[in-house]
Amino acid sequence: MVQVCLNGARGPAAGAVVPLYPEAMARSAAEAVAAGARDIHVHPKTPCGQDTLSPRVLAMTLDAIRSRVGVTVGVTTGAWTEPDPADRAARIRSWTVLPDHASVNWHEPGAEEIAAALLDRGIGVEAGIWSGTDGAARFAASPLAPRVLRVLAEVTDTSGRTAEASARELLATLGAPERPVLLHGEDGGAWPVLRLAGRLGLATRIGLEDTLELPDGERAESNGRLVTEGLRQYEAARVGR
Repeated sequence: MVQVCLNGARGPAAGAVVPLYPEAMARSAAEAVAAGARDIHVHPKTPCGQDTLSPRVLAMTLDAIRSRVGVTVGVTTGAWTEPDPADRAARIRSWTVLPDHASVNWHEPGAEEIAAALLDRGIGVEAGIWSGTDGAARFAASPLAPRVLRVLAEVTDTSGRTAEASARELLATLGAPERPVLLHGEDGGAWPVLRLAGRLGLATRIGLEDTLELPDGERAESNGRLVTEGLRQYEAARVGR
């Protein structure tokens, strides 16, 4: 399974190709799904391009995307959206339109509280385990671990030369989690880690959140283009493993 990550925390400075408003996100999602993406991860944005958990903005974003595609849609709950965990949990409890799933970064303060609030509302949890953090150890000790939808193994090493090694180290730290693993990288590490996911038969993701460039360094013009190339590279790696 290849998930598309439409925009991430990127703002207007990242360029016009990054979708920041509900209709732009919906168009981009439709292109990515047509290219083969089977799941969507999106960061709803305020009018000035900042990530938000606002129930109004979330509803507008989800409604717009779901009017164009029929695949599952997830959102972020990163600490930068609401620094206080109690405020974040309150936002989740105030949502009027629910995503299918939401990511929770397990190294962040309040991760258990946020995950519990999501589960209480019937929202799937992607357990974000970042390399270079204590997220894996905290997740292994969590009573909520068996209840998450999947583990989102995020390699924060952005070097194309060392990202694969960092990914293997992260996977070794995770051991054999009870839930499925989606492995992905960032920026210079995005493509090497995607190919590793293919070789290992793991789910992965690609999109303008994770990289603005195609494997040859050319600027990506859309999420659809990234998904097309991502699937090509993923399948080639899977067959050649």
